[in-house]
Amino acid sequence: MDMFSLKGKNAAILGGGGVLGTTMAEGLARAGANVAVCDLREQNAEEVAEKARKHNVKAKGYKLDAMNLEDLKRVCAEIMKDFGSVDILVNAVGGNMKDATTSDQVSFFDLPAEALKRVVELNLMAGAILPSQVFGRAMVENPKGGVIINISSMNAFRPLTRIPGYSAAKAAVSNFTQWLACDLARKYGEKIRVNAIAPGFFLTEQNRFLLTEPETGQLTQRGKTILEHTPMGRFGEPEDLVGTLVWLASDASRFVTGIVVPVDGGFSAFSGV
Repeated sequence: MDMFSLKGKNAAILGGGGVLGTTMAEGLARAGANVAVCDLREQNAEEVAEKARKHNVKAKGYKLDAMNLEDLKRVCAEIMKDFGSVDILVNAVGGNMKDATTSDQVSFFDLPAEALKRVVELNLMAGAILPSQVFGRAMVENPKGGVIINISSMNAFRPLTRIPGYSAAKAAVSNFTQWLACDLARKYGEKIRVNAIAPGFFLTEQNRFLLTEPETGQLTQRGKTILEHTPMGRFGEPEDLVGTLVWLASDASRFVTGIVVPVDGGFSAFSGV
């Protein structure tokens, strides 16, 4: 099973202090990768790095604003100095905003343009395009090449109600993943691969207000509907992403590029009847 090992590889995970990012960072470390954990909250990044170090790998936390191109360049240079190379890039920056979400009181026509714009920039620009530009350039110069893994969403398969900006941005992330995979493969052959994971429904701080009642913690009607349309009948656990992540990051998927892998308990396959 050596083909699944990440031993000796250096991974940078952006958004590594989030609910899903934390588990993915630890998963990479368990597979043997050294981990550079980047997050807007420096303390969170270092706490995750500390957990990763328990797996006998090198790990360090970095404060990063992925919406700022110059900050991305600065942190990439620091990681290159500290680790020597970046072999794996995981773009886990993203999320929705309540202000960009419709409700019984707020229609699509009333959504603030700034909120919609910020959600698109957060998920598409900061969550995929800008980091791929900066870290991808470093991978091109790396004799071993590299792997870029984006985080898409079920919204890319079928847009969900109430979250138009997030749905549009994640659909664009999937499209960009395919575009970049083809562009880099045609220029550099097997050297750089680009794929994405599309998680199903996981309870996070960004979506908890949509899926659970704040007073009781019970499922909202939306939360119940999601489970009714998930054949496995449960929300995902962050650990459910690790196997797919390690596969895409490792040599086990060396002929795989330009795909978006659903990790969704069957949601994307279920017609509802």
